[in-house]
Amino acid sequence: MQGFDLRFNEKLVTVWSAPNYCGRCGNIAAILEVDDTGARDYKIFHETPKEFRGVPGKKAVVDYFL
Repeated sequence: MQGFDLRFNEKLVTVWSAPNYCGRCGNIAAILEVDDTGARDYKIFHETPKEFRGVPGKKAVVDYFL
């Protein structure tokens, strides 16, 4: 999948917002920008490589809040 899908003579656009959703869909994501003239610009996003995924660690509590 390319992140978006055009149907009905390009009058309907479906945009996927999560690349490779839950690690099993294999799709690409996109954002659609439409300007004042109706021109469309698609921003395409691929999934983050596995080595960069994960839950961020907790921040340490600063002493002056204790």
